[in-house]
Amino acid sequence: MPADHTSRTVAVAWGLLVLNTLGSAGAETIVPLPRSLIQMATMGALVLAFALALAVNLTLRIRPGAYVFLLTLLLVPSLISSVNPDSGFGALFRCGRLALFVATLWLLSRWWDGGLVFVRHHIRMYFVVLGSVAAGLVISPGAALPDLYGGRLVGALWPLTPPQIGQYAAVIIGLTVLLLLGRRTDRTSAALVIVPSFVLLALTHTRTATLGLFIGLALAICSLLLTSSAARRFFTWAVLTATVAAVAFSSALQAWFLRGQTEENFSNLTGRAKVWDALLAAPRSTSEQLFGMGLGDKSFGGLPIDNSWLAVYQEQGLTGTAIVAAIILVLGGVALLRPPSLQRACAIFLISYCAIASYTEAGLGDASPYLLHLAVAASLLAAPAAAPPLPAPAASRRRVPRWARGSEVI
Repeated sequence: MPADHTSRTVAVAWGLLVLNTLGSAGAETIVPLPRSLIQMATMGALVLAFALALAVNLTLRIRPGAYVFLLTLLLVPSLISSVNPDSGFGALFRCGRLALFVATLWLLSRWWDGGLVFVRHHIRMYFVVLGSVAAGLVISPGAALPDLYGGRLVGALWPLTPPQIGQYAAVIIGLTVLLLLGRRTDRTSAALVIVPSFVLLALTHTRTATLGLFIGLALAICSLLLTSSAARRFFTWAVLTATVAAVAFSSALQAWFLRGQTEENFSNLTGRAKVWDALLAAPRSTSEQLFGMGLGDKSFGGLPIDNSWLAVYQEQGLTGTAIVAAIILVLGGVALLRPPSLQRACAIFLISYCAIASYTEAGLGDASPYLLHLAVAASLLAAPAAAPPLPAPAASRRRVPRWARGSEVI
């Protein structure tokens, strides 16, 4: 199969994985979409992604790595808890979905070579998703900023919640900023991604995504300070700008951050703390403590858990929690041991963002965008592929114009 056709197929497979993890629950859309239809589309996307990954990797060549290995281990407590009759058929279905998701990542790991290819795939796919959000905002502002969500931005064409939109926007903003600092893209292309994405992030009023973006970027840029003058300049200007903004717009920033909530509501994290306390106080058998109660919809007592660690404990027990912790620690440890580079900085951003978001968002224990973010980080930290064939003699090489060197569009 030609290399360009293979790369396009891999990009399509990655896009289908993104579609699969968008979910089926959220705000009301302009054109009502039955949840069953959305679930068929997302599950069909996963099956097609697996088929495409298998078609371009019929020899089943894989790149063994700790990330996909630990995800495979996570299937063990998931299966043990999901086969329990009390868990229901839905748990087994979600377990099968997770298994197919992990199998697709195994097949795509063949192309994890420490390069930036999957970073670009990630940015492009989520930028398309955000494009649908922006289109819904233009077509029907009332549906995109409903009173039900306190005027926060939602998906009016596809049912996306404000935290989802904020997460996608924050991730592609952070990755694009790092590509710009590493001179792997030009300023025009970066601005076309960063500016509209930042506007959408602001409209979601998502505190977790905003904090994850700034803290993750700060950690990633700090890893480049010793080797990149552009990173040092950006960091200096960012600190000065943030200081001035904090002084000049303190009241406006505080109002945006509180979102009209009372101090009591803010202190218990919009009611999340009550759900967490009830979940931890619930009686469990030894088996349920070790392996959980089966994969579910990340809720407890009909309310969302909104914490990855407690959601994993609820569904995959202490065993699953230990495996997820190992994923974060291993990826973070490998990133810290790598020499400074753009790839390392992008991986640090993605790992730190997922770690920060895990406190108020669920998803680290099941097929989700967070596992895709960490998969991109794993691809960046993978050992380089085998050395390519020797270049052709200089006389037969095509000369590359000067304007085409050094950077490319996203």
